[in-house]
Amino acid sequence: MTARSINRVRRRAVGQTLVALVASASLAVSPALAQTEIKPPKNKYTVEQDVQIGREAAAEVRKEYPIIQNDRVQDYLERLGEKLVRAAPPALNRPEFEYSFTPVNLKEINAFALPGGPMFVNRGMIEAAGTEGEVVGVMAHELSHVLLRHGTANATKAQGFQIGAIAGAIAGAIVGGGWGQVISQGSQFGLGTWLLKYSREYEKQADLLGAQIMARAGYDPRDLAHMFETIERQSKGGGSPEWLSSHPDPGNRTEYITREAQQLGVSGDRGATGDFREIKSAMASLPPAKSMAEMARRDTGGGDEPASVGTIGEPVPPPSSSYRTVRGGQLFQISVPSNWEGLSSNSSVKFVPQNAYGQVQGQSVFTHGVEVGVARAASQNLEQATNALLDALAQSNPDLRRGAEPQAVRFAGRQGIGNLLINRSATGEQERVGIYTTFLSDGSLFYYLTIVPADEARNYENTFARVGNSIRLNDR
Repeated sequence: MTARSINRVRRRAVGQTLVALVASASLAVSPALAQTEIKPPKNKYTVEQDVQIGREAAAEVRKEYPIIQNDRVQDYLERLGEKLVRAAPPALNRPEFEYSFTPVNLKEINAFALPGGPMFVNRGMIEAAGTEGEVVGVMAHELSHVLLRHGTANATKAQGFQIGAIAGAIAGAIVGGGWGQVISQGSQFGLGTWLLKYSREYEKQADLLGAQIMARAGYDPRDLAHMFETIERQSKGGGSPEWLSSHPDPGNRTEYITREAQQLGVSGDRGATGDFREIKSAMASLPPAKSMAEMARRDTGGGDEPASVGTIGEPVPPPSSSYRTVRGGQLFQISVPSNWEGLSSNSSVKFVPQNAYGQVQGQSVFTHGVEVGVARAASQNLEQATNALLDALAQSNPDLRRGAEPQAVRFAGRQGIGNLLINRSATGEQERVGIYTTFLSDGSLFYYLTIVPADEARNYENTFARVGNSIRLNDR
C-alpha cells in the first residue's frame, strides 16, 4: 500500500457525506426504512486516538507480513474498499479515519481491520470466496468494526490501557514474534488478541451494519451470509479459520442477515466490478502463499515459542522455594518459582525450568512447568468449551487421554473445571497434564496448564497448587 493510495482514500472520505446521502436516497425506492438501527457502544477514546492506534499497529503489520506487491490486486482491493467507504453512514464515517486496504499473501481465511481504518485481507479469504460479493461482505463487516469503533470500545470496558500499549499489543497479537520479551517487560499480555476478539453483540452489529453498507454499495447482503457459511464449512473440515477465533458466531447468522437483506430490498449482484475472476487468476501467478505457522517458524527459529530453555534430556532442576510475581499486563498476575523462565506467544505464556523446553527431532517439547493462556470459546457452556480445547490439544498429541473424570473447581476466584490427562511425550516418557479452565468476562476461555513426567508428579504437586492459587484475573 503506497502513501498515494492511503491519501487518496482519506481525501475521498472527507467528501463522502454527499455521496453517502445520494447512496441512501437511491435506496429509498426499496423498503429500506425498516433497516435495523445500529448504535456505537460506549467509548472513552477519541477518534484521533483510534487513528493513532491503527496507524502504529498497521506499520508493524506491514513490516512483518508478506504484503502482496501486485498493482492489479492492490488496486482491486482499494476499489472495493473505497466503494464501501462511500456507502458508509455519514454519522459514523468520520473524516479523521485513514482507510487503507492491503492484500496479504497468507493462506489462512482471515481479514482484520484496525482501529481508525487500516484493513488487511488474506489471499486465503479471497481464494475461498465464490463471488466478489462474498469478499465485499467480509470487507463490509470489518469496515463496520472500524465505524462502530469496536476495538477501543473493548478497551473502554477493560479500563486503564494506554494508547501506546494498545497499539503495540495489537501489533504483537497479530504478528507474533517477540512477545516473550514484551511480557517479560510487563506489557499488555493478551490485550491485542482481546481488543480484536469481538463479543457476539459486536459481531451482530458488524453483520447488520455490513449488510446495510453492502446494499448501499449495490451488493446483495446475502453474499455476506454465504461467506460465513463457507468459513464455517472450512472450520468443520478441520481448517479452523483464523477469522473465527476473533469473530465468534452470534448464532442464526444466516437467518438475521437474510432478514435484514429483505428489509433493505436488495437483490442481485448489481455492484460487482466484473474483475473478480481475473484477480483470482492473477493471484494464482503470485509466489506461493505462506501460512501463519511458517511465519512463526521464520520469526522464532522453528517453534511456536520464541526460544528454548536449556537442552531437552539434561537434568531439570527442582522448583525454587522462592517465588516471583509476574504481571500479564492488565489481564492477570501469577507467582512462579524464581528459577523458571517465561516464554510467550501472542495468546499464552509458559513458565519453565532449565532444560524443560526445546526442540527434539524438529518438534517443540515441553516437559516441566506451567502455561496460562486465552483461547476462543467454542461454546458458552464451560464444559463444552473445555472439551473443545482438549480436542484441539489432542490433535497434536495423539496419545493424550483422560486420567480421571473432570472436576468442578474454584479457579482464579471463579467457577472452573479441572481435568487430569495422561500423555506420552516426544521423548517417550509418560507425563501428567493438568488443565483448569474458566471464562473471562468477554466470553473467552482462560486456562492454566501444568505438565510434568509421571514419575516426578509428586515432587511438583505443591508447586503447581501454589502457582494455580496465585492466579488473579483482572478482566472485570
